[in-house]
Amino acid sequence: MSFTKAFPRRSIKPTGNTIRTRFLILSDTHACDVTAPKHYADVALHCGDLTQRSKLSEFRKSLALLQSINSPLKLVIPGNHDFTLDETLFRGREFKTRRLLSTKESEMEYGRTGDAIALMEEVREAGIFYLKEGTHQFKLGNGASLKLFASPYIPSLLEWGFRYEPSEGHKYEIEEGTDLVMTHCPPKGILDANYQGDEVGCRHLFEAVARIRPRLHCFGHSHEGWGAKLVTWRGDAASKRPSRMADVDEYHSVLVQDLDGLRRSSQDDEKVVEEKTEMARAAYNERCCRTSHCFDDDHPITFGRKTLFINAAVKGNKDDEHPMHLPWLVDAELPVANAD
Repeated sequence: MSFTKAFPRRSIKPTGNTIRTRFLILSDTHACDVTAPKHYADVALHCGDLTQRSKLSEFRKSLALLQSINSPLKLVIPGNHDFTLDETLFRGREFKTRRLLSTKESEMEYGRTGDAIALMEEVREAGIFYLKEGTHQFKLGNGASLKLFASPYIPSLLEWGFRYEPSEGHKYEIEEGTDLVMTHCPPKGILDANYQGDEVGCRHLFEAVARIRPRLHCFGHSHEGWGAKLVTWRGDAASKRPSRMADVDEYHSVLVQDLDGLRRSSQDDEKVVEEKTEMARAAYNERCCRTSHCFDDDHPITFGRKTLFINAAVKGNKDDEHPMHLPWLVDAELPVANAD
């Protein structure tokens, strides 16, 4: 399946109580030089790691990127690299930082506790909303309603921001009827491979998502896991202890795209190399990868039956054929908002 098959050009009406909605999804920009696609989106989502070292200058650069996105609503969560937004952690790290830098130098680079959050709050008038963990609801400009669960937390033994002990786990309190889950961490076993090929996603997150079965789940963190997959769930409800083996119907699931689908390999014949080259050229010219999963598409999202998983990590490996990955532009349906 080629993700470069563009959205249908004709006007699509809501299917009963839903309406076509366009999402621009990106993550792990790490204050790199990223040019936003020109396409309009009803809502843009940044799934964390706006910075590399959590410096104030990096936040300003990433916020400028968000302001350049052609969307009236931009939702942002932090990632583990954005540790100055984790105030509890940063209070402890300030003392360590000052062993290497003077207080003045430290405050110029990283600010005081609360300064990074203040930067995030200053851009609300530009339609940029910094989300804390929990459920958030929005009425979009296209008339759709969006119920979203956000969480920045990752399992880690290292002193990152927004971390929890892997042995202790984390409770992701996703409510019934949630349309979209937005996390920094990937779920266990879905688009979560690291450069060594290990699965680095969270089992507890997968379990929570499998029980609720949202329309979309977007994330980053695992740069090598970039891609999109439309997962078909087994049965009418999750198993007692959900897992990919028990709850995902792989036969009826669809890998929309991943890095292997763009990278040329020594095992590819000439035709495959040409196809990959053209696919990558078209996508990079548009500065995004596009996919559509509405009612009249080949692979529509069925609420409660299918979930579209998106790993939108933008920063790649500098030695890779594609050192910068692309944001995702996704069409999906959301419920029509109630008239107020």
